[in-house]
Amino acid sequence: MDRTLVTLDFETYYDSKFSLTKLTTMDYVRDERFKVWGVGIKIDSDDTEWYGEDEAEAAIHDIDWENATLVCHNTPFDGYILTRYYNCKPAYYVDTAAMSRALFPGQSARLKDCAQRMYPDDDTMRKGEELADAKGIRDLDPELEDAIAGYCIQDVALTYSLYKSMLALMPQSELDLIDMTCRMFCEPKLILNRESLIAFRDTEMQNSEAAIEASGVDRKVLSSNQQFAAYIKDELGLVPPTKKSPTTGKDIPALGKNDKAFTQMQQLYPQYGHIWQARKAVKSRINETRAQRFIDAAHDDGTISVPLRYYAAHTGRFGGTEKINMQNMPRNSPLRLALCSPEDQLVYVADLSNIEARMLAWLADEDDLLEQFRDGEDIYSNLASVIYDRPINKDDDPTERFVGKTAVLGLGYGMGANKFQTTLEAGAMGPPMKFSAREAQDVVNTYRTTYSGVPLLWKRLELKLANTINPSYEEEWHGLTFKDRKIYLPNGLALHYNNLAYSPTGQLTYDSRVKETTWGGRIAENVVQALSRIIVTDAMLAIQSDKALDADVVLTVHDEIVLISNSINPDVTMKKIIDHMCTPPSWASDIPLDAEGGYDTRYSK
Repeated sequence: MDRTLVTLDFETYYDSKFSLTKLTTMDYVRDERFKVWGVGIKIDSDDTEWYGEDEAEAAIHDIDWENATLVCHNTPFDGYILTRYYNCKPAYYVDTAAMSRALFPGQSARLKDCAQRMYPDDDTMRKGEELADAKGIRDLDPELEDAIAGYCIQDVALTYSLYKSMLALMPQSELDLIDMTCRMFCEPKLILNRESLIAFRDTEMQNSEAAIEASGVDRKVLSSNQQFAAYIKDELGLVPPTKKSPTTGKDIPALGKNDKAFTQMQQLYPQYGHIWQARKAVKSRINETRAQRFIDAAHDDGTISVPLRYYAAHTGRFGGTEKINMQNMPRNSPLRLALCSPEDQLVYVADLSNIEARMLAWLADEDDLLEQFRDGEDIYSNLASVIYDRPINKDDDPTERFVGKTAVLGLGYGMGANKFQTTLEAGAMGPPMKFSAREAQDVVNTYRTTYSGVPLLWKRLELKLANTINPSYEEEWHGLTFKDRKIYLPNGLALHYNNLAYSPTGQLTYDSRVKETTWGGRIAENVVQALSRIIVTDAMLAIQSDKALDADVVLTVHDEIVLISNSINPDVTMKKIIDHMCTPPSWASDIPLDAEGGYDTRYSK
């Protein structure tokens, strides 16, 4: 990169009530209590300089940010201060915490732990503890500022060293994704329709209050498990359901929304529906809470930062953070619909169709299923036709087709009959359905017979991974490389199975944050999700770099890409986006990809 490398770390005021453990980054930086004590800045390989409260702004504005790469540990925080507080925007963002999550998935990415892991034998490469001495002290005296300056300079040195150590290990595509993710947060493009969310929040509050009032039950009784259980027993004359406490082993009320016995009680006694509804209104205020969080997160210019956690899962999937999980917004929900495009632009949304099912079929060499995908056939109806031994189609047989859909989406990773039965009954993928144990087993057997390559894939992957316990073993297969207790992906990163070994019971185990057990189906799930994620992120980068599109990727949700581009010839723009998403990678040139999408002035898909 022919840019100035700026390694930076802000030190800011905090106390027991005002800190990042209590507030989101957005709330923290915009709070009237926010104050920059100073900043440590390292230009390229020069010595780090500390600039105190009175010097920080001038030092920051003295940098040519248009030709600078910003390096921080947890860049969404420092980058947010830089862009929103000082109005300086670097040409490129790098986050060493994000790099660590990609290179060492399942392990802590805190600066302290990264330094210990990367430099175990160098005691000079350790994070200091001086910051704790400044807690609650708004104005630093010279002695304390010197201590904080030394602390900050050490953090900058660690960050710079980590960057240099990890840079050669990071694929450029992943660095570009880190830059993109940081930019979504620090330089947001989506506009929040505050008015619509305020109206939604107020309606939710009014409905909740109305439900509580209609029940005739005190709010305190409704909100307390013990008091509500007593009310059910004493006032309704019913036996409240119970369950074993996972911590004490004693019986406790089973009155949660996911407690099956409580759900059954509500179904058995619909005459008390107003009471069940009031209980739900008191215990579940998620819509109201989430709407308020979105409202609070909006900036004065109407934009809203998109907080995505890069490499949140060891398969590379993104996650939510900052108490605003944009990975979990139901289709057509008020939260989605409140995310809008700037004037004269549109929100374009496209998602890959059945990417995991396609990837699984490709890995399993299920040529017949791949051909069905290529021909645009309805694979759910096709499998349902085998299950029910008669032709099934989407229009005439929605229930049967749904069983086929649940089987395709649920059985590819080794799910057994009991869990399949429970999944159907719980309505986890659609309407609840009653299936006997025998019927569920028949579906599982049919799936595994019809797509016999899938169970073979489970066995193959488990054997290949187990072979990596042998330090001399190395094998390339389907774009993957198996060695050193890892499965290396086509982009150069890997699925890590630290300390992989066989347990005394013959199960494969490995160390993540806790001891994990794995097997063929789970390994297949890991691999499929990791490869599918690469397909999605490669498309994101291709779309972003296509100058003819002039598009900004502003969000990704699972297999969906959300971007903003101009409103001129939107159908042409949409086609280009779809073309990028349907271009197979070189390592899987024969995988049939498909995508669909649409555009609007808001995130309406």
